[in-house]
Amino acid sequence: MGFFGKIFSALKKTKDGMSEKLRVLFAKDKIGEEFYEDLEELLISSDISVNTAVEMVDDLRDRMIEEKAKDKDYVVSELKKEIKNCLDRAEDLDIGFPAVIMVIGVNGVGKTTSIGKLARYYTSKGKSVTIAAADTFRAAASDQLKVWADRAKVRIVASSEGSDPSAVVFDALSSVKAKKTDLLIIDTAGRLHTKSNLMEELKKMSRVVAKEYPEAEFYKFIALDATTGQNALSQVKIFDEAVGIDGIILTKLDGTAKGGFVISLCNELEVPVAFVGTGEQIDDIEVFDKDEFIEGMF
Repeated sequence: MGFFGKIFSALKKTKDGMSEKLRVLFAKDKIGEEFYEDLEELLISSDISVNTAVEMVDDLRDRMIEEKAKDKDYVVSELKKEIKNCLDRAEDLDIGFPAVIMVIGVNGVGKTTSIGKLARYYTSKGKSVTIAAADTFRAAASDQLKVWADRAKVRIVASSEGSDPSAVVFDALSSVKAKKTDLLIIDTAGRLHTKSNLMEELKKMSRVVAKEYPEAEFYKFIALDATTGQNALSQVKIFDEAVGIDGIILTKLDGTAKGGFVISLCNELEVPVAFVGTGEQIDDIEVFDKDEFIEGMF
């Protein structure tokens, strides 16, 4: 699809909303103090957090007043630079191998689908992949994961419902070490922060990986449903405090106009978006591209 491809297309709803709001704003206000107050409100209405919106507009206003800027295209281009600065607060991920990626998150965000897509992405890059079905809490979870493993043509290590998830992880680690597999992707049960036993289970699985496979790069990704908007910030914060979050898999971006919250995530929590789900097919996953994201918003 070219440089501006699937992420750009997935942001259509966000772009349509932002572009219309900016058009109305420029038609309403000359570029003065009132304009910047209205711009702040516009950004907040596009699901950018209050803290991040205020920070961006304050920086932008100071520079534009100093430069006596009145051209709307120039102001928009400088706003894009402010957004880039926010996104750059989260350091880009450079995945090293052998690697373990543990995928966590609440129920219903598209974890299982994302794991299948991740497996397909890495096999398309020539990496060997195994999936560990460590969601033994939800009925039929491993069956659903096996379907995606088959689609991605990768191995899966599973156990019966109700088994100890850490035991599944241990078995999977033994397997990938023996076979010198490049990547192990671990599925986990969906959980809320109120389920303390499940949060402790995550910590236990993390300890098993660290102890049994110290030579591997270990990443913890949280799957986030883009349609939840700013509520995603609290999810990331809670899981980050529990086990440490290295990256975000953003799902359902094509179904929302709330794409602006990604800016707040990177700016305030400094957790990078690693991958973006751009559709329902197994190949519909992209490495997050900041420039494409920014251009897709406006």
